[in-house]
Amino acid sequence: MNIEKIKSLNLWPENKKTTTQKGFDELENSGYNLFYIGKNADLYSCPGDEPKVLLVRSDRTSVFDIPLNFEIEGKGIIQTEISNFGAKFAANNGIRTAILDEKIANNISVAPRCQLMKLCKALESNIDGEIVQFELIFRNYLTGSLFQALQDNKDPYGLDLPNNLKEWHKFETPLFTPTTKGLKDEPLNSKKVRDTFPEIITSLEKLFKDFTDFAKQRGIVVVDTKFEIFVDENGKWVLGDEVLTPESSRFIALEDFEKNSFISMDKQILRDFGKKENWKEKSKTLKAGEKLEVNVPKEIKDKILSGYKTIFQRLSK
Repeated sequence: MNIEKIKSLNLWPENKKTTTQKGFDELENSGYNLFYIGKNADLYSCPGDEPKVLLVRSDRTSVFDIPLNFEIEGKGIIQTEISNFGAKFAANNGIRTAILDEKIANNISVAPRCQLMKLCKALESNIDGEIVQFELIFRNYLTGSLFQALQDNKDPYGLDLPNNLKEWHKFETPLFTPTTKGLKDEPLNSKKVRDTFPEIITSLEKLFKDFTDFAKQRGIVVVDTKFEIFVDENGKWVLGDEVLTPESSRFIALEDFEKNSFISMDKQILRDFGKKENWKEKSKTLKAGEKLEVNVPKEIKDKILSGYKTIFQRLSK
């Protein structure tokens, strides 16, 4: 199904640019045609008439939604393995994902980076008079932007939390803190979103709790996670491709957490480096299609890749 057919099904956003560049020869020669280049992964249309796409993860790496001229060799492969594991964990909990239980031919060299996916569109709804898309976030611990909001006497999600809670306070029940999906990630009222999608939120809350318990037994503390929901051609909701992965969740090694060392086993070390190097400010001068020139020490690359490998090894054991 080519990109024009995909657009005609209204399963591809009109404002999302496509590309005319060619992808990997071995994929193009097998009938998969590159049509979208993302920050870290690319999408190919698939041969045949089914509404599905091929996602191919690169080793490109980004933080703060900034495109970087930076790669970590092998990251795309381990990311794909973790994503496949997350999809299976969700499926075992009765939740469908966009990831299909199909594989491309093993003789294609980039196969370990590939996932065949059901083509879907982002879930949308009217909240306070505005049509929005959602990032559905669950938190086990008080940290990050929510902790800062409490420090500033703000209640962005309508949760009525006491503002004297300490950072890394453990919630008895995970907090649901939804935001809009987009550049601003604006907080939404938790109760309004829950009332709009009661079945979805209840299902995801259970999935998050079950995964938190599962991961802890394998030496990983799950701080929080973000779920993105899509709708397939039949109007049924599914989870996106980043299900319980370092791209959507914060994982901390249990042995580090117990020593009050709260560095995530993912790109947190890169975010901290980027803050020190003032990447956000530097990226403001970028033009469309440009990447920020960065120089990242090898030890940071190695630590990120090691974190991803440890996550997969512990979860899949």
